This record gives sequence, structure tokens and C-alpha cells, in this order.
Amino acid sequence: MPHDLFIDHTTDTAPDGARTAIEATRKKFGFVPTPVARMATSPELLKGFLTVNAVFEQSTLAPLDREVLVMTVATRNGCHVCVAMHTAELVRLQASSELVEALRARAPLPEARLEALRLFTLAVMDHRGAVPDQDTRAFLDAGHTPRNALEVVLGVGAYTISTYANRLTAAPVDAQLQAFAWDGDAA
Repeated sequence: MPHDLFIDHTTDTAPDGARTAIEATRKKFGFVPTPVARMATSPELLKGFLTVNAVFEQSTLAPLDREVLVMTVATRNGCHVCVAMHTAELVRLQASSELVEALRARAPLPEARLEALRLFTLAVMDHRGAVPDQDTRAFLDAGHTPRNALEVVLGVGAYTISTYANRLTAAPVDAQLQAFAWDGDAA
């Protein structure tokens, strides 16, 4: 698919259904991230991602847990822009450098509870939701709940939308996030 089909929309160039979302994103971040500008080509996709992401952010998973999940999906799916954006969020959350480095390297995490979350997220993806009982039990034994298990499905869904769209549109890492750029091939 030719990547030049996807332009970086602004509030002036976006289809009507995407303009409000672009403006809200600009206000939230101080700029319009390229992934949002390119997703705006389909107002339905942009609205769908932003809506499901907002619901995911209201889940009972703690902010750090959500970021572990997002980074697991992003590194698995090879979304360079998601890894950069969510590395920045991990830094904002004051996550340990060991945790951030392990997530970016797709390596075991230093904390058992977060590692159980990472492994369960991978199991959800690998088994398309039909997670083997022993993997689900390991997740629950690490202190997570059945509700959290379903929230992992929600997060995987949200960030499958994002990572696939970003890869399809070849969204680059914005200048504001270059310090967090990721070379997944080196991980």
C-alpha cells in the first residue's frame, strides 16, 4: 500500500467528522501527533480509537499497568511511534529505567506482578483470547482480577487499532518524541 495516500490532516484539511478530535488532541498535547493527523483520514477510525482508549483509561488497571500493556502490544506489533509516545508517558509516570528498558527490549520485567501482566497480554494476543488456564491462573495469582483480565482484552483491542493504523499510514515519530525513538529491529 502506498504510504503517500495518508496525509497529515489539520483542523482545516480533515474531514468534518475528525476536526473536533484533532482540535481536542492538539489542546491535550500542545501539538497534533502525526498518528492522529493521519488517522483523521477516517473520522470513524479516529473516533473509534479515541473512544475505546478513553474507556480503557477508565479501567481498574493502574496507569503504570496500562502502560505496560500498551508497550507490550506496541513492541509486539512493531509500532515505533507508539513505543516512543508511551516511553514518554512511562518517563512522565516516573517508571524505573529498568522497567522502561525491559519493555522496549521485549524482555522480562523486574517486578513479578508487571511481568505477569506482560505475559498475560502476550497470551491474549498469541491465543486470540483463548488463553490457556495456566496462563490465566498465573495472571490471577500475581494479584490481578478477572475484571483486569477482560480489561487487558480492551487494551489489546484499543492498541491493535492504533498500532495497525500507525503502521498502515507509516506515521513517523514526531520531533517532540525523538528522544524516545525506538529501533525495534535492535531489540
